[in-house]
Amino acid sequence: TLRTVPNWLSISLERSVLMKQGLHPIEWFETRLHRLSERSLFYSLMRCTHCWSSMDPVILSYHDSLIRRSDLSLLNPPNWLNDHIIAFAFEYFAAEQYKELSDRACFISPEVTQLIKCMASQDELAIFLEPLALAQKSLVFLAVNDNSVQAAGGSHWSLLCYNRDRNCFSHYDSCSNMNESHARKIAKKLQHFLGTKSEVPFIEDLSPVQKNSYDCGMYVMCTTEALCEQYLRKDHRPPIVVVTPVYITQKRVSWKKLIEQLSKK
Repeated sequence: TLRTVPNWLSISLERSVLMKQGLHPIEWFETRLHRLSERSLFYSLMRCTHCWSSMDPVILSYHDSLIRRSDLSLLNPPNWLNDHIIAFAFEYFAAEQYKELSDRACFISPEVTQLIKCMASQDELAIFLEPLALAQKSLVFLAVNDNSVQAAGGSHWSLLCYNRDRNCFSHYDSCSNMNESHARKIAKKLQHFLGTKSEVPFIEDLSPVQKNSYDCGMYVMCTTEALCEQYLRKDHRPPIVVVTPVYITQKRVSWKKLIEQLSKK
């Protein structure tokens, strides 16, 4: 599921974007709290967070991604993946596995993707998206969740990919286009920031199909990986050929081992 938080707190998570706007995250955060008259809620939240941290410690801090012990356990089947695991995978793709694509690809975190979908103000949306320079990117990856509000929830993940060479949004849904309406909504809002002169087509692309009720998040991560390999290595095999149920099972193990290895460093 997607563990979202109230809009005013979600926005503060993207501290790197705020810094580029010339405003320190803490200053912005306190100003926002004062305006919303929620300072007492903030301190209550901090106390709860301190207690929770002692019971569920952070085992890995990787760039802007935090993984707790409970997050790691979700890589054991039959668990659904949350936004923390998918966000880590996207961070790892950008910083390590596909860093050669740094000037051509953008991996947008699940939290920001949810903000894109739910945010009504184009001006606030620009705060997050303009610094990403999407108009200069050839590939943009977004993990789509079927939650429609800025609150904890959601039950399905899918992948939305913008490919400039193909000039289209491709939606890869491992469960019969369940997230199509959510993906279309995100694509429509994102298009303004891509620097295209005309409307970008949206297609439901051929996607690997999950054989159970809990692997949708893994299909997002593995399909993203397959598309990057296809782009870099000119491997013309589509994700539907590469990403199989056996492959998904193996990847659960390898992602867990990777997080454990990084946490020891």
